[in-house]
Amino acid sequence: MAGAKDKKSFGKIAELLKQLKQRKVPVVTKRATVSEIIDAFSASDHSRILYVVDDEWRFIGVLSLGNMIRHVFFHYHDPSIDSRSLISMVVSETAGDFMQREPIFAIHSDGVEDVLQSMIDHNVKEIPILDDEKRVVADLTIVDLLKYYKLVKGPDLS
Repeated sequence: MAGAKDKKSFGKIAELLKQLKQRKVPVVTKRATVSEIIDAFSASDHSRILYVVDDEWRFIGVLSLGNMIRHVFFHYHDPSIDSRSLISMVVSETAGDFMQREPIFAIHSDGVEDVLQSMIDHNVKEIPILDDEKRVVADLTIVDLLKYYKLVKGPDLS
């Protein structure tokens, strides 16, 4: 098990983001239609999450690919699934209708270890990085954290 000294050696999220290649952050507004949501998922080559923003582009929730699949392909799901949740999904029309509210997020000044621990604790594989006004400025995946770990530790990971 790594000691406390090793655990605090990864720095801040801002440092990690400098190591990532620039990529389009998958964002939709709360008014995005199902068609627009599908387009946004199709345009994202690294994410299975869309970050939902309000009219001022502040982060308000996430929309998972799983939710979208349940919505679009509702008639293929097992009838033993709770019918109330399926009905709710079927009548949803915008990202704001079926996004997950109060998801976890990070800011530039957060420690990499703290963000990693939070992602593990919440079983989350992707999170948005927010600025001081709660606007999405980047995103971070667990794969990004694995790459960063290897970069910091070296190729032999010792």
